[in-house]
Amino acid sequence: MTWLGQKPDNDLPRSTTTQATPTPQPMAHTTPYTAETPKRMEAITVANIGKSLHIKGELSGSEDLTIDGKVEGKISLNGQHVTIGPNGHVTAEIHAKSVIVGGQMKGNVIADDRVEIAATGSMMGDVRAPRVVLVDGARFKGSIDMDGKGPATTTASTTSTRSTANTQPTTPAPTSEPAYAGSAKS
Repeated sequence: MTWLGQKPDNDLPRSTTTQATPTPQPMAHTTPYTAETPKRMEAITVANIGKSLHIKGELSGSEDLTIDGKVEGKISLNGQHVTIGPNGHVTAEIHAKSVIVGGQMKGNVIADDRVEIAATGSMMGDVRAPRVVLVDGARFKGSIDMDGKGPATTTASTTSTRSTANTQPTTPAPTSEPAYAGSAKS
């Protein structure tokens, strides 16, 4: 090979491997920081409450939450996702962007996007969300409000209309008059 007018050295033995000179690289961090890093980190930031943890009180924050332990109180994670794992036991009021119930939940849920009760999930309480999913096998007892208007309050009329998922619609109560004709007196 010629380089700047030099003649090739045909007399030298050639090796089958060539050794390239490494180009200097800037020092790299384990996770490169870019303008997108904060957005990416927010998307993957999830707090986890493990199986052996028991929390009483009020939880609030700005990251997603997965619960596999026991939580009692109030959970306010506006704009975030809450997942109750199959081992989770929650007795609380939850307000979040979306809630997935895979364990046991007692209390009311207000979601800005959706609530899903998985096949392993069991919920007793009222739900207010624009989208509600009850997977086959899920257990639910409470009321569902998909309108999203007005505050979510439990009143006497709401509690009297509670039903269990997987039940058939009830028929109206019979009236005092018979529903058949033919026994009219003359």
